[in-house]
Amino acid sequence: MKEGLIKDAYELIIKEIQLFLSLSYVFMIGVGMVFNHCKYSEFGINIFQYADIFDFLIAPFEDYWIILFTLTSIITTFGLVAFDRFWKRKFPENYSRLNFGVDKKPWFNTYRWITFTLCFLAYTCIMAIRYGQDLKNEINEQAKVKISFVDNTEAEGFMIGKTKEVLFVLVEEKVKIIPLTSLVKEMELLPVAKIISDTLPEVSQ
Repeated sequence: MKEGLIKDAYELIIKEIQLFLSLSYVFMIGVGMVFNHCKYSEFGINIFQYADIFDFLIAPFEDYWIILFTLTSIITTFGLVAFDRFWKRKFPENYSRLNFGVDKKPWFNTYRWITFTLCFLAYTCIMAIRYGQDLKNEINEQAKVKISFVDNTEAEGFMIGKTKEVLFVLVEEKVKIIPLTSLVKEMELLPVAKIISDTLPEVSQ
């Protein structure tokens, strides 16, 4: 009887750990998508147009900052929830006074979780934007890469990033998108202002 209880408890713990790890991985993928979007958007690149699901599955493991942020966020979130519950249980009057008495309302638990979620999403977006800005500032400090094409031409620039199918390289302040799996030599992102000016007809003086 006792062995059966121990076995059931062990299996329950294993299932809880598996669920926690699965949710943490899904959460990490979501954070990685937000961080990568902010990183590439600093260069005018919409990463969702070039990346597939596999790129996002491995994105969190390409930068230790994403893993560190995710782990820190999970620990901080659980810590805040635990502290909130402890405060409400040990100091109910003080807790109620600080919340203007709304903790006695039937919808307070829902309100509390929504508040935690919105605060966390705002914090994630702020950190992702800062992450993208910092990486953009560091681009010019890294070593250049030399890329050789099949027609024996070469290009030098700063590596922005890559997906399974393309490289993003900054060459003389211009973003080059170089396909890896096609016969296209390269693509270049032009500033919007330049595209508009090139397409407008010339006006004679």
